[in-house]
Amino acid sequence: MAWSLDSDRPIFLQIIERIQTEIISGRYAPGNKLPSVRELAAEAAVNPNTMQKAFGELERSGLVYSQRTSGRFITEDLVMIEDLKQKIAREKIETFLNGMKEMGFQNEEILSLMKETLHQQSSHSDSNTNGGKNI
Repeated sequence: MAWSLDSDRPIFLQIIERIQTEIISGRYAPGNKLPSVRELAAEAAVNPNTMQKAFGELERSGLVYSQRTSGRFITEDLVMIEDLKQKIAREKIETFLNGMKEMGFQNEEILSLMKETLHQQSSHSDSNTNGGKNI
């Protein structure tokens, strides 16, 4: 199934973001081999050259490294992965907060809505994990 890519932004940047997310979420574990450029290009329905460009950027960042005959691997640097996870989380939070402030929300209102939403999600999650019974 093709990846959902937005034509308004450079495809290779979206590929980088997607692979970064796969790494920080643990779907691609530290030290594990990445699928080949051709495999991922086919999966994403993009030109292999575009995937190669994204891989090159990931290598330059140190998140991915290549071994000549074995392919590309995820870094085993857990600090680097955690730092990236925190950086991406902060960027998403800042984008969210800016959007909320554009709508006129104050910090206290945002926090209140966040707490309420988290509580609702937690209650919903709890009811899904215990057979629908609220404990």
